[in-house]
Amino acid sequence: MLKERISMLRKTAVFVDMFIAAASFLIGFEFRGYLSDSMGMIHPLNEYVGLLPLFVFTWSGLLYWFKMYESFRTKPLWDIWLIVLRTAFVGFVFYSSVIYLFRLHEISRAFILLVFGIATVLTLASKIFLILFFRLIRRRGFNVKYLLVVGTNKRAQQFIQLIKEHSSWGYKLAGIIDDDPGKKGESVEGVKVLGTFKDMPLILRSMVIDEVVFVIPRSWLNKIEDILYLCEMEGLKIHVAVDYFEMQFSRAKVGELGKFPLLTFDSTPDKLWHLLIKRVFDFVFAGVLLVALSPFFLIVALLIKVTSAGPVFFRQKRVGLNGRIFTLYKFRTMIKDAEMKLNELRVHNEMTGPVFKMKNDPRVTWLGRILRKFSIDELPQLWNVFCGDMSTVGPRPPLPLEVKEYDAWHRRRLSMRPGITCLWQVSGRNQIVDFAKWVKLDLDYIDNWSLWLDAKIIAKTVPAVILGIGAK
Repeated sequence: MLKERISMLRKTAVFVDMFIAAASFLIGFEFRGYLSDSMGMIHPLNEYVGLLPLFVFTWSGLLYWFKMYESFRTKPLWDIWLIVLRTAFVGFVFYSSVIYLFRLHEISRAFILLVFGIATVLTLASKIFLILFFRLIRRRGFNVKYLLVVGTNKRAQQFIQLIKEHSSWGYKLAGIIDDDPGKKGESVEGVKVLGTFKDMPLILRSMVIDEVVFVIPRSWLNKIEDILYLCEMEGLKIHVAVDYFEMQFSRAKVGELGKFPLLTFDSTPDKLWHLLIKRVFDFVFAGVLLVALSPFFLIVALLIKVTSAGPVFFRQKRVGLNGRIFTLYKFRTMIKDAEMKLNELRVHNEMTGPVFKMKNDPRVTWLGRILRKFSIDELPQLWNVFCGDMSTVGPRPPLPLEVKEYDAWHRRRLSMRPGITCLWQVSGRNQIVDFAKWVKLDLDYIDNWSLWLDAKIIAKTVPAVILGIGAK
């Protein structure tokens, strides 16, 4: 029953947002007449109405994508603002692109901006009104959900404190259940222990209970199966706290493989849509640059061939995502058979750890120094990006021999697809001689990854490449 009610409320919220989107479109059309100087000639409504469904589904679809309708009860106002603003920005870019691609010249960008602006204001106003309204009626005892907590350990006490600190969520603690009969009647964090597992049937029938939260030690897991079944039969929502393992940075989530429920600890970004956008961007970006720069590639290739003996491209096995081996491509910047002389130069290594970096490496040709200074030698890696072995942004791919010398915590930098540029390269790579600091930058990137972070790294990379900053 509760699941059906939640589903109904979400569908109602989606319907309301679709109505707001449609109203915003029509209001924008009406206001267009007052702003005709900036928007050009006024066209009749029938020339616009065909775009109305697209706008409605774009707006409501993006709200759904950005998780507006998940956990609305506990969602803070800041999250509401952020979701609506993201929806407005992405929606405006997408909608404008559709207008441009289909050459709908009668629809001006000013009109689209006006419609999205109205939708933003109305959606924010409706969400804020709902949150404040629900908080008001919850303070008066309406729309409140009563929680029964199973467990009295430290984690259960922390959970009870959390509920008490966030009264705006609309939860009230009905009581506590514990396996110890001696605790019956006691108070834990100001909440009464109502009884033991055996008392559960009577408690569920004699009290108002909306949801049951199990915050129990691992040793109790074999004791609660009958109680879970009882709660299921009563139609109650059941929560089981699963923070049994103190992971340092992994995020826990519950899912299923087929019908097999799994508790997953994820230490890498799990925003599937965002990762898909990242891969699509890599594919398109690399493909466009490979075509656009092909004449420049030809010139560089001829210069390499004329100035030194050896092949144009340098091929090397590197370690990619989760240990996958691939062939990395670069323009050759060293003399032929440079790899054979590496062992002789290891005493001049300027990096600590399993990485070799040397200023004024004698194996580098005069043309190679120029190519390296402006990172031109890295451009063939666009082919690696296009093929999917690498990404535009990500930790730099190491050599297999380097990976063999990694400490255990170093290996997590392999948990994301390697990139042409990364935080290390835009954070003064020439000044970083400690490999551990380099790895920490990569792990910071993985732990805080977002499309926006990728965009900032790319924006910092462009001037660094043009000015030849940081390259050796």
